[in-house]
Amino acid sequence: MAADDVTVRVVLADDQDLVRAGFRIILESEPGIVVVAEAADGAAAVRAVEQHRPDVVCLDVQMPTVDGIEAARRITALREPPAVLILTTFDNDDTLFDALDAGASGFLLKNATPEQLVDAVLTVAAGDALLAPDVTRRVISRATTGTVPVIAPHAAVPGLTERETEVLRLLGRGCSNAEIATQLFVGEATVKTHVSNVLQKLQLRDRVQAVVWAYEHGVVRSGG
Repeated sequence: MAADDVTVRVVLADDQDLVRAGFRIILESEPGIVVVAEAADGAAAVRAVEQHRPDVVCLDVQMPTVDGIEAARRITALREPPAVLILTTFDNDDTLFDALDAGASGFLLKNATPEQLVDAVLTVAAGDALLAPDVTRRVISRATTGTVPVIAPHAAVPGLTERETEVLRLLGRGCSNAEIATQLFVGEATVKTHVSNVLQKLQLRDRVQAVVWAYEHGVVRSGG
C-alpha cells in the first residue's frame, strides 16, 4: 500500500487481551492500517466507535455485557457506521446469520491466516462484503429454501437497467467488483457505481442482501 493511500482506521473488540494484542500486531504490520482503539466487551466497542469513528470494527461474538451480535446491531444503527467484521471461533449457521442480520459486512473465523485477516479488513473497508465461498453457499441455501423464483433467469429486473441487472446477476454468483469489471469489460469504478445503484433501487443494505435478493427472486439460480 502506497504511503499516500488513505489509512484504514480499526477498532478491535475481544474479551481476551492476548487475542486483541495479536490482532493489533497483525493489522499494524500492514502499511495503511492503524488500530485506533480496543474494547473488551460490546458496550465498550460501541463507545469506541462513537468516539473514534473508525472505518472498520472487528467484533468477537462472545463478549461480556453486550455480545458481538448486539454490538453490531447498535453500531450499524449509528449515523455513517463503520464496516463490521465478525471474528469468531464459532462456525455455525445461527452465528453466521445472526451476524449478517445485524448488519455485518464480513464474517471470518479466528483460525484464518494473518494474511486473510488483513485482506478481510481491507475488503470491508473498501465497501465490499466478505463472503467466503462456503459462507455464500450457506447464505444461498437458506435464502432459497421454500422460495419460488418470480423472475426468469435472463429477464430484466423491474426498476433496473439492463446493465444493472447484469451486475446483480454477477453479484448473486459471488463475483467481486474486479471480476464483474473483467466480465463486462468496464472499469471497477463503473462497477462500483452500478452496484450502488442496484442497492439503492432495490433498497438493499449491502452486497450480502443483494446475493439473497437475487436468489429469492430467481435472478440467479443454484448452479446457474
